[in-house]
Amino acid sequence: MARRARRGGGGFDAWPGYVDALSTLLMVIIFALLVFALGQGFLSAALSSRDRALDALNRQVAELAEMLALEEGRARALRGELSAATARAATAEERARDEEAVAAASREEVGLLVRQITDLRAQLSRLAAALDVADTREAETMTRVENLQARLDAALLARVEDLQGYRSEFFGRLSALLGERPEIRVVGDRFVFQSEVLFPTGSADLTPAGQAQLRTLSRLLNEIAASIPPGVNWLLRVDGHADRNPIRSTRFATNWELSAARAIAVVNLLIEAGLPPSRVAAAAFGEHQPLDEGTTPEAFARNRRIELRLTDR
Repeated sequence: MARRARRGGGGFDAWPGYVDALSTLLMVIIFALLVFALGQGFLSAALSSRDRALDALNRQVAELAEMLALEEGRARALRGELSAATARAATAEERARDEEAVAAASREEVGLLVRQITDLRAQLSRLAAALDVADTREAETMTRVENLQARLDAALLARVEDLQGYRSEFFGRLSALLGERPEIRVVGDRFVFQSEVLFPTGSADLTPAGQAQLRTLSRLLNEIAASIPPGVNWLLRVDGHADRNPIRSTRFATNWELSAARAIAVVNLLIEAGLPPSRVAAAAFGEHQPLDEGTTPEAFARNRRIELRLTDR
């Protein structure tokens, strides 16, 4: 109650001075904090620059350590090369000593090789002389071979001529035996039977008359074959031919098959009659080797035929 009376009655008032003191203290504190904050900032900057400097120093130290390691590796490599060079030098010295010994032996070998080369040259001279003699003998042998070939050709020609003579005899005697018949004739080196003489139309079965004709032929051929020398390699070839008319048969699909069957039938009968199988052969030509290019019945009849050829193999 007395303090209120003093405040209200104009007595002593201490409040404004206290406020000033607090304000001053607060300003001091703020200044101190500001100074502390600035100090911290400068300290942080200084520490950061020191950290960067320290990092740079660390990197330099690391680089120097790597360079040192490289130099140490190079030094080890150089030491290894030095050791290897020393070993090579020692080896080279040993090789030099060995090569000196080898050189001495080589000189001896060279002398031996020179002597051997001299001997080989003498042998080559003897071989060249022998080769000349062999060439002369070869030329003489070639001359003999040529003479023998000429004699062989002459002998073959003589055999061909002999065969031609036997062929002429065979066809002459056969013509005389069978008589002058238009369906059986000699054409060049062939003896030609019209198919109707031996076979029915469209058939490969020999007629009785055809079998008789062929047996007569086989007897004559056997007589002539007995007089042919063994060196004449003769063969009787039986060729079957047909005309261009398409065949109408359940047994033969084409004229070629018909001509083949007829030629084989003739060959079989000749073999049965005593002709050696090694001296007879069958061939078929179908309608592809006509004697007459016409389209008349007479032309077709001429083209339907069996031909006999006495030839060599």
